[in-house]
Amino acid sequence: MTVEILETHRSFGGKQIKYRHTSKSLKCEMTFSLFLPAETPDKKATPLIWWLSGLTCTDDNFSQKAAFQKYAAEQNIAFVMPDTSPRGETADSEDWDLGQGAGFYLNATQDPWKENFQMYDYLIKELPEIVYPLLPNFSGKESIMGHSMGGHGALVLGLKNPKRFAAISAFAPISNPSNVPWGKKAFTAYLGEDPSAWIQWDATEILKTVDENHPPILVTQGTDDPFYEVQLKEEAFLAAAKVAGGEVIYQKERGYDHSYFTIATFIEAHIAFHQAQLNK
Repeated sequence: MTVEILETHRSFGGKQIKYRHTSKSLKCEMTFSLFLPAETPDKKATPLIWWLSGLTCTDDNFSQKAAFQKYAAEQNIAFVMPDTSPRGETADSEDWDLGQGAGFYLNATQDPWKENFQMYDYLIKELPEIVYPLLPNFSGKESIMGHSMGGHGALVLGLKNPKRFAAISAFAPISNPSNVPWGKKAFTAYLGEDPSAWIQWDATEILKTVDENHPPILVTQGTDDPFYEVQLKEEAFLAAAKVAGGEVIYQKERGYDHSYFTIATFIEAHIAFHQAQLNK
């Protein structure tokens, strides 16, 4: 597998690197970004956090706007930031919330999407084999976080792979996509009109099938988020979490919105939440 370095930037003693490669799962060229903290003199083992971004985003949004590098460097944690969907000569839509930039981190089953939109397989199977060798002194421990559509992705991937991911966190996640406009639109396009095909990609529905042994979950939601009332309501998710048991922390932050200003404000706390699990 050939991986090309597109950019390298020094950041808080570490390196922020952007890569390009050809994906077998997605059948197109893809980019991803990686933050590597500076190696410690004793070559301390480094865990990895996956970040999944939201609608319309790329791997650049988090790396350039979240101000996470300082805290990741201090805690000796690497971050990987995949893109949000297939790119290039693949299926697309004129709608901003469907197609390129809106992959929803699932495996599509419907035409014209199924040829390229296999984001779950890409993230769970293909990309790790590329990323792991790029990590000096990788500890083998991982966790996952994301924002909005990426919060949906973090919850789904984390809950479906509880032995792989030590913790899950999300900012303003689409936690019950089967019952909100963004999710209904994407799921109908990618998975078909039968809602029974949507269940395996809905964090609320997945929680109904697990017990308290799922990874600990932290959610931060701003009260001034313009998408909150229609797209991001939490009641069904929290009801399912109560039945499942286990650690689920849901925090509403007064006056905060859907932007990266909110993420930058609370990212230190999220990294600390992950660190506590990754160090066990």
